[in-house]
Amino acid sequence: QVQLVESGGGLVQAGGSLRLSCAVSGRAFSYYAMGWFRQAPGKEREFVAAIIWWGGSTAYADSVKGRFTISRDNAKNMVYLQMNNLKPEDTAVYYCALDYGKMEVRSITSYDYWGQGTQVTVSS
Repeated sequence: QVQLVESGGGLVQAGGSLRLSCAVSGRAFSYYAMGWFRQAPGKEREFVAAIIWWGGSTAYADSVKGRFTISRDNAKNMVYLQMNNLKPEDTAVYYCALDYGKMEVRSITSYDYWGQGTQVTVSS
């Protein structure tokens, strides 16, 4: 089994920054990509960013491009989401997820495992 545990969420003022972390444990080897998604109250879960494990190629939603950066530490089995210039509309529960190989990194259905989520609240 694979376990994903997010941390780093919190309350921040607009314009501020947060760094989310996702710890990957269990039988998580040879997977294709890690992604971050978010879900605001009353809205569907949406793609935020993804990183291909081997090679490090990245993808971002247009709404966060230029403000968020996804990265990973292979040795520590960690994935990060650095969020800068946060806006109230970034308020959501943020989830990390693991894709073993479906390779549609912007699609929720591509991911096999999910964390429990961490709340990010941005005040205006």
